[in-house]
Amino acid sequence: MCRALKVLCAAPTPERLGELKRAAVSAQWELVGGATSVEELGRQVGEWGPDVVVVDGSLGAAAVEAARRARSTVRVVAVGRVDGADLVAPTLAEVRDAILGLPGPGGPVRR
Repeated sequence: MCRALKVLCAAPTPERLGELKRAAVSAQWELVGGATSVEELGRQVGEWGPDVVVVDGSLGAAAVEAARRARSTVRVVAVGRVDGADLVAPTLAEVRDAILGLPGPGGPVRR
């Protein structure tokens, strides 16, 4: 059974969160939730079970750690450099490409 990739975004303000969500939205995956603090991010990762979390770099490594505490398998794309992120999207325009650059939620197919 196939399912859509779930993507959750986190940024420090509602305005920046809106920008991040607009940059991340795609018909290829489901955009879920949206956090404006590290604490809220951890709670929403636990609640929504996203495959990918896109974090604004200003939230720092604490956001990566909170996401991984809530779901150890989550992949993290950071907009700006953040220690521990799986991939970095230097600008908002590169967020979708960074999400596509991550392995699928089921991992590689093996024969």
